[in-house]
Amino acid sequence: MMKQLNRVESMIFLLGAVMIVVGCGANVFSQGWAPYVFAMGVAAYVLMQLKQTYDGQNLTIRRLRRMVITSDVFFIISAVLMFANINNMFGFDAVTYAQYIHNNWVVTLLIAAVLQLYSNHRLGKELSEESKKS
Repeated sequence: MMKQLNRVESMIFLLGAVMIVVGCGANVFSQGWAPYVFAMGVAAYVLMQLKQTYDGQNLTIRRLRRMVITSDVFFIISAVLMFANINNMFGFDAVTYAQYIHNNWVVTLLIAAVLQLYSNHRLGKELSEESKKS
């Protein structure tokens, strides 16, 4: 069975998701505070997802949990790239910066979002099937 979050943890999880959306929207409008809000949202969201553990033997659910963790890594990479996008924070030359850093946080965020959508949709189905069996 999957460990469920308590009420406070669920609120932190939801607040993290809202902060991710606000940070993305603000970054589109070039707000200087956007990466900070995004990063705090990612931290809250990822930490709450990591608290939800699965102790069962169902290989499909274990695989889907690994997909969730992979998407969490992509969320963290997106936050780092969003910070790196601010005035070439890491000091790369102009060509390298334009190729690898400039606004590429969107790509990693898209990968994370697609993985989250798929894995959470399937996790819900698999967990309900598992609970019916036991």
